[in-house]
Amino acid sequence: MSRVCQITGKRTSVGNNVSKANNKTKRKFYPNLHTKKFYIPEEDKWITLKVSTTALRTINKKGISAVLRKARKKGNVIV
Repeated sequence: MSRVCQITGKRTSVGNNVSKANNKTKRKFYPNLHTKKFYIPEEDKWITLKVSTTALRTINKKGISAVLRKARKKGNVIV
């Protein structure tokens, strides 16, 4: 799963570069992804996830266990 957030499911999106003369060429918007290791105390193990910065903020707010439960229910996380 390259360039996909494993928590939120964010993917690369497509748009246009627009010049001053209003010429349009295709471009890609990549999500701001980071590879992070998280410790899950319930399972007593470490997992590595590729997460966006938005997902990191959510994890900091709600906790990794709650976020993982929701992501597994949604089908984003395979681990």
